[in-house]
Amino acid sequence: MNGKNIEIRWHGRGGQGAKTAALLLADVCFKTGAYVQGFPEYGPERMGAPITAFNRISDRQIRVHSNIYNPDLVVVVDETLLTSVDVTAGLSEDGAVIVNTDKKKEEIIPLLNGYKGGVYTVDARAISVAALGKYFPNSPMLAAAVAVSHVMEKEDFIKEMRASYEHKFAKKPEVIDGNMKALTETFAALEDQL
Repeated sequence: MNGKNIEIRWHGRGGQGAKTAALLLADVCFKTGAYVQGFPEYGPERMGAPITAFNRISDRQIRVHSNIYNPDLVVVVDETLLTSVDVTAGLSEDGAVIVNTDKKKEEIIPLLNGYKGGVYTVDARAISVAALGKYFPNSPMLAAAVAVSHVMEKEDFIKEMRASYEHKFAKKPEVIDGNMKALTETFAALEDQL
């Protein structure tokens, strides 16, 4: 994948943080000098309803303002969507899909409508519960998107995310540490798949 011009589509359910992850990715990429877009597609916003969010990240000014129909990367925050949403629609075989699951990629591939591109799995539940004590899949899936897409260097990403979390959770150092652990654990968990 071209790390300087990339389009990402996020699939999740309301309340899981897919929108937040897309906006955080746009924010950290912007801070490193990239041109960015991060936006959700709104439908009936309710907890648990399927939602879609998008990122465009480029080294050139972005002039297109539409949803993303041919993404380079798809991030699936909730694996139950694999049976109800065609998450690989428009996804290039040069691209990749990342699925939040405790299953191996060989178990996920049959659910991807014949998709022949890269498939990665990350157990965001296990990572976030171990790091944060609760299930917050957005931090692990955000790290997974950066690891697979190479949209920015891991060290730059970690540095910018720490600054973002320190700003957002200034009075909750345990939340900062937990999120940072979730990010680094995700990179480690994906090493054998990259």
